[in-house]
Amino acid sequence: MFFERPDAGETAVLVHVDFQDEREREDPGEFLELVRSAGAEPATLLSGSRHRPDSRTFIGSGKVEELREALGVHGAELVIFNHALSPSQERNLEQVLKCRVLDRTGLILDIFAQRARTHEGKLQVELAQLEYMSTRLVRGWTHLERQKGGIGLRGPGETQLETDRRLLRARIKAIHKRLEKVRSQRAQNRRARARAEIPSVSLVGYTNAGKSTLFNALTESKVYTADQLFATLDPTLRRLEIGDVGPVVLADTVGFIRHLPHKLVEAFQATLQEAAEAALLVHVIDAADPDRERNIGEVEGVLNEIGALDVPMLKVMNKIDLLDSAPRIERDGQGRPEVVWLSAQEGRGLELLEEALSECLAVDVIDFSLTLSPEQGRLRAGLHELDAVREEHFEEPDGRVELKVRLPRRDFLQLMSRLDERAEDYLPPELCERPVWEGR
Repeated sequence: MFFERPDAGETAVLVHVDFQDEREREDPGEFLELVRSAGAEPATLLSGSRHRPDSRTFIGSGKVEELREALGVHGAELVIFNHALSPSQERNLEQVLKCRVLDRTGLILDIFAQRARTHEGKLQVELAQLEYMSTRLVRGWTHLERQKGGIGLRGPGETQLETDRRLLRARIKAIHKRLEKVRSQRAQNRRARARAEIPSVSLVGYTNAGKSTLFNALTESKVYTADQLFATLDPTLRRLEIGDVGPVVLADTVGFIRHLPHKLVEAFQATLQEAAEAALLVHVIDAADPDRERNIGEVEGVLNEIGALDVPMLKVMNKIDLLDSAPRIERDGQGRPEVVWLSAQEGRGLELLEEALSECLAVDVIDFSLTLSPEQGRLRAGLHELDAVREEHFEEPDGRVELKVRLPRRDFLQLMSRLDERAEDYLPPELCERPVWEGR
């Protein structure tokens, strides 16, 4: 670390304040889940209400004294606020309480640091931590003004604080360069998938909505799942076969949360870009959560921030086993699937989701009959190779064959081009014009 701070214990006193402004309010239940996800042991929750935060200590002198008493009673060495504190507020509180003070942003960063597994994930977390830390350096060096003097100990004439800031800037710049390389590699992979015409589908949603459980159920993977916030941090990509579409790339992404720190959104831009450039977003929602409408709004806010709100979206109402509800598909006025109700934990409704994915992605599947002569065997073989033949009848005595086929239009056009044939010679007139779904 670049500066000294009081040692942090595992037992924590929690602080939650209700404000009149609905936009500033936080959920105490979600706060408790965050604390437990970080591995801390909540001793007690100190709550109160204010019109606006106190500029010095956020909670006012009376509550600070109450907080000091709670620390003594429970033997706690850590205070965690369910709010974003300014650097000066954290410094003032630590001076008075003689223990470490952590705000909501620092708590989320700590959870992310614990969960990062891949090199990219660790870089992104470190970047967010350093940028968060850079505004809080001053409190760590209130006891030092300049580097020591004397032979062999003289510094370059700058304060220790300036030295630390310079080191931080250098490290942040180095991480930015390495993440830029990650971004270019991811972009190259996305371009390769686009050239191969493999659509990508990204699972997005509020944290702990069941994205990883659904991902495992669809792809038969073993991505880590747990009933805790931010169980998934590093993105995982898997190939998935969808009827009438063929292979798609399914991406499991980090969950969103209310008031997700802006620095985290910036740091995870490389990962979140998978969602911004997906062919389809699957918004996984905890159907049993009483705050699901608010959670939906939070997710859409982050999607808007990363430029992904215009990507076509399919909503999935997960955890219907907690509602005693039946799997079903809800459609719009044009018959397009809008919402799929299912239980990823019990595997109920997964076939409905695959049906909806097929309809959303395979917007141009053609289904028709054609008759081929024996001389057109290459075309017949090509259709069989694409697994497009549904029925086949041979006619005697001339050896002609009648085929009923169903396949994506692009596959048929590619086959025609490879055989140097005209698609119009085989398609019925009504299929010669490409249908376009409104809004796609």
